[in-house]
Amino acid sequence: MKNIWQIILVSLIAITGMQAQDVFGKWTTIDDNTGKARSTVEIFERDGKVYGKVVAITDPEKRDRVCDQCSGDDRNRPILGLEILKGLKKSGDKYEGGYITDPDNGKRYKCYIELEDDNTLKVRGFIGMALIGRTQIWKRAE
Repeated sequence: MKNIWQIILVSLIAITGMQAQDVFGKWTTIDDNTGKARSTVEIFERDGKVYGKVVAITDPEKRDRVCDQCSGDDRNRPILGLEILKGLKKSGDKYEGGYITDPDNGKRYKCYIELEDDNTLKVRGFIGMALIGRTQIWKRAE
């Protein structure tokens, strides 16, 4: 009987470990030009939708910057703590229907995100159709 419970316990642990990761957690953003880490964004759920906020900025000289070109409530807010992903909803393997803000220029784009693997997140910002836009790869933060 003891062996059966051990087998069940080991099986449950193995099954749990095989389940796919989700998009929630902290992600390292990568600078498109330099390939170096730029910031950490924490992705979370609120009221059934997915959001992401900047929780760390790699360059100490940029940590106190504000989003002076952002619009609405985000205008002149510190980039550190700024929600840059807003209102995404799960649709199959993607989260879409929301938008992403580029804090460098304040522009907002339609957006979708999807896991490429457990530690790689594809983030696509676009205008109009998803064909016209830019994709970034974010890596799961340790």
